Amino acid sequence: MNLNQVTVPSQNVAKSIAFYQLLGLELIVHTHDKYARFQCPEGEATFSVEWAESSHQGDVKVYFEVSDLDAEYNRLKRAGMHFDQVPTDQPWLWREAYLRDPYGNRIVLYTAGENRKSPPWKKVLT
Repeated sequence: MNLNQVTVPSQNVAKSIAFYQLLGLELIVHTHDKYARFQCPEGEATFSVEWAESSHQGDVKVYFEVSDLDAEYNRLKRAGMHFDQVPTDQPWLWREAYLRDPYGNRIVLYTAGENRKSPPWKKVLT
């Protein structure tokens, strides 16, 4: 099994497109301001935004891994992005920064290296 995409809600798809393009995603599909799909800059994963009528914000949290979190944070700050948390070393050995997209979905930019899938406390399944 391979993860194809994650889709998050938005009440303003055009504004969300601008946000995710600034993060570095490449717009590959745009349908009548109701749907947009992006290619991630690395790997084969895609990411989508879909128009939502409701103003209710769910508990969506999307993680985007970047190779140099501090450089990406500085680039986005210079571009006017607001962060809820600056890059911070976490107890689980990831470095994370938090922000929100225009709809309020939580976005986590992170660097984890080898700890992404193989942290020191990893339990081996048998």
